[in-house]
Amino acid sequence: MPQPTDPHAQPGVTPEPSPRVRAFERMAFGMFVHWGLYSQWGKGEWVKHFDHIPTDEYMQRMKTFTAADFSGRALARLARRAGMRYITLTSRHHDGFSLYDTRGLSPYDVTHTPAGRDLIADFTEGCRAEGIVPMLYCTTLDWTDPRFESDWDGYQQSLRDSIEILCTHYGPIGGFWFDGNWSRPDADWQEDALYAIIRRRQPEAMIINNTGVGKEGVLGHPEIDSTTFERGRPQPIDRTGWPKYVAGEMCHTFNHHWGIAHRDFNSLSPAHVIEELCRCRRAGANLLMNIGPTATGKVPDYEAAALARVGDWIEQIGTQAIYDGRAVAFGADGEDFGLLRETPAGEPEMLLYLFGLTATADTRAHGTDCRGPGARAFRGVPTDLARATWVETGSPARIARQGESCVLHAEAHPYGLNTVVRVARLTT
Repeated sequence: MPQPTDPHAQPGVTPEPSPRVRAFERMAFGMFVHWGLYSQWGKGEWVKHFDHIPTDEYMQRMKTFTAADFSGRALARLARRAGMRYITLTSRHHDGFSLYDTRGLSPYDVTHTPAGRDLIADFTEGCRAEGIVPMLYCTTLDWTDPRFESDWDGYQQSLRDSIEILCTHYGPIGGFWFDGNWSRPDADWQEDALYAIIRRRQPEAMIINNTGVGKEGVLGHPEIDSTTFERGRPQPIDRTGWPKYVAGEMCHTFNHHWGIAHRDFNSLSPAHVIEELCRCRRAGANLLMNIGPTATGKVPDYEAAALARVGDWIEQIGTQAIYDGRAVAFGADGEDFGLLRETPAGEPEMLLYLFGLTATADTRAHGTDCRGPGARAFRGVPTDLARATWVETGSPARIARQGESCVLHAEAHPYGLNTVVRVARLTT
């Protein structure tokens, strides 16, 4: 990640996270939801662009947009079942169709459809009822608004008016996730004025602006609270000398589309999602895992089942380290890492996460990405953590000191057990 050049940066000093950023990091795992008019085609969220559908023809699908199966509370229940703590829903995507009442700003919103209800209101209320933090995706690119091409200042004012609505009619929002500035990298997106609305109306909200593929982890406007890693694995960040503490978030999707695509069969497995979640936490970043509901707003069965299986892993591993641990130990080679946390009793503990004991993508006993059992060395393990147990079984794990490293003997999974990423708990 590039280092900031802000004149207020203090060389040699590592900034502390603000309360909202720290709370965001401790949520760890969120659900991304791409759903809108495009879902009726089942060809991904860019169908209007790639199929060159004229706006008048495209918006005819508003007549059949019923949202019959959409429930913000059901979505929040699924997120909670998966171990997710927040949801980021597309309030409007690049096609210009909004899931909320734009109050006259646009004719292309859900109030002009058979759904006849404000779906962002349904979503935010459902999230809060289930203890899930609601966040909103907001496009800055619009394929249907002629002002995007002919009246830039007018278009920017319309964006600000939209954000004013979202900030004032739906209660506390956990964050605003902007996407589209990459479409005109040299334009003046008037971010000062846009973000000032959020800071005034929703001071505790995270501000995130997706830098896009190829610019993962790039720092942006000073008000940004988290960098983005679109389908790109984050690495541990050295924030020394930064003007402020900025979090990290990697957004990922189950297949090669963000909106539902009926003929995309190349879906990630629950094991793959588990590994990506662990890799993100290794870097101190969140994982925002996307699903694309059906035309009527139902979560597809596969995604629902896969996320529930990830939730089983989080529950069965039985550790809060995924949420509140700090990565301070790393394997001497490979992706292994350790998260340090304090137990409710005030005692220190570390959870060591081990990759490659079996090959995720290979049903045979061994595969090309399988390191197998054996000694795994870790740097940065506190010397007073001298006892180790396997979280999955409760049985003792073999651990020893070797110079400045802590060496754990990685045992293969017992027959009938495979947690993808194996976890050992170290205590005093």
